[in-house]
Amino acid sequence: MIISQLLFIGTTELLLISGIALLLFGGKKLPEMMKGLGQGVQSFKKGMKEPLEEGTEEAESEQENVEEEKKDKPTVNDKQ
Repeated sequence: MIISQLLFIGTTELLLISGIALLLFGGKKLPEMMKGLGQGVQSFKKGMKEPLEEGTEEAESEQENVEEEKKDKPTVNDKQ
């Protein structure tokens, strides 16, 4: 119940948090911090996407290997 209340931040609370951050860090430092935060989120999203792409590539190469092995193996009809 407490967690669900924390997830719903209203406009007033957001403005209050922003005002406190502005007072603590100053007008010059705050944009730099937000830029760093944005870059961190962007690299996190990229990092989460890369393993999915690697898994797809590995699956495709494994499928190609299986198909090549099937071509190389003699079948029952080839032995006669």
